[in-house]
Amino acid sequence: MMASIPAYNDYANQVLKPRIDPSPMAEIERIEASGEFTQPRYMELLMQHHYVHHVLRMPADMWPDPVNRAFAKLNYPVYLLMQGPSELGAAGKLISWDRTDDLHRISVPTLVIGATHDTMDPKHMEMIAGRIPKGRFHLCPNGSHMAMYDDQQTYFEGLIGFINDVERESV
Repeated sequence: MMASIPAYNDYANQVLKPRIDPSPMAEIERIEASGEFTQPRYMELLMQHHYVHHVLRMPADMWPDPVNRAFAKLNYPVYLLMQGPSELGAAGKLISWDRTDDLHRISVPTLVIGATHDTMDPKHMEMIAGRIPKGRFHLCPNGSHMAMYDDQQTYFEGLIGFINDVERESV
């Protein structure tokens, strides 16, 4: 997650939304304006024009079982309270949440993973790693928000390398 919801919203507005074709984006915005987020058409549009490009870059009918189970068990009332109803920006209780100025207080070795096609701005993720004293950034160039599935080799090489480096340093 990005360290700043305002920065996340800027990224969604400036990068993610413009990547969606204008006609489906207009329909998504109409549904959001009407507040009818639970209607099936909303998720259909998001899946076709956003999720399969930025959440998990593979056809939705091929998503791994753990991903499908997680989405099926999502605590929507809490998600709605915290994130807000839109998948293309946050508007809930976290609307002004920003921990950027606190990143320097994280004292443990920290791996920040970003992905080129992620819903989170990879440049922001790199900034996070740079502000954490023992931070390291790892980019998955072919990945999305779930790079552990769609850019697996890169993801796990970075993760395992980080763990090995931390273990070597603590010996």
